[in-house]
Amino acid sequence: MTRFASFFTLIGLALAAQHASAALAVGATAPTFTTEAAVGGKAFKFSLTDTLKQGPVVLYFYPKSFTQGCTVEAHNFAEATDKFKSLGATVIGISTDNIETQKKFSTEECRDKFAVAADADGKVVKEYDSALKIMPGHADRVSYLIGQDGKVAAVFSSLSPDGHVETMLKAVEQLRDTKKR
Repeated sequence: MTRFASFFTLIGLALAAQHASAALAVGATAPTFTTEAAVGGKAFKFSLTDTLKQGPVVLYFYPKSFTQGCTVEAHNFAEATDKFKSLGATVIGISTDNIETQKKFSTEECRDKFAVAADADGKVVKEYDSALKIMPGHADRVSYLIGQDGKVAAVFSSLSPDGHVETMLKAVEQLRDTKKR
């Protein structure tokens, strides 16, 4: 291995070690919030409390709109949005970007399929213990499934955009199957 490759391997391991997110635990009460959000380039007020009345919510935090990993994750959620809807779940992404950025991101990368919320002051990120340790002021990549009872039903935390959609789909299906029993 070259010195150059060794250096980047060590940096990658250090970043992975620092990533370890505390995130809310399964069974915890999900903090309620209302914030500006956008879908299809149009801003609106998003209320977690109101949305939970319609069904479970997949709330996913991501570091920054229009970055490579966040764009991949948005595309993945966009492709799966119809499946989430068929299971009765709402998807919403959230980052510390402002509403103007989210309006653009909701159209260009979320493909008008689901809403993204603005948490410019980081208040919601903090309440969900989802701050990115290596980049203060940004959200970590953490996905939550919140049941209609307001409790965290599932959590998936990985800096990689891979696995978030699949894990949340399985969690929504399990939650639905549990309710049927």
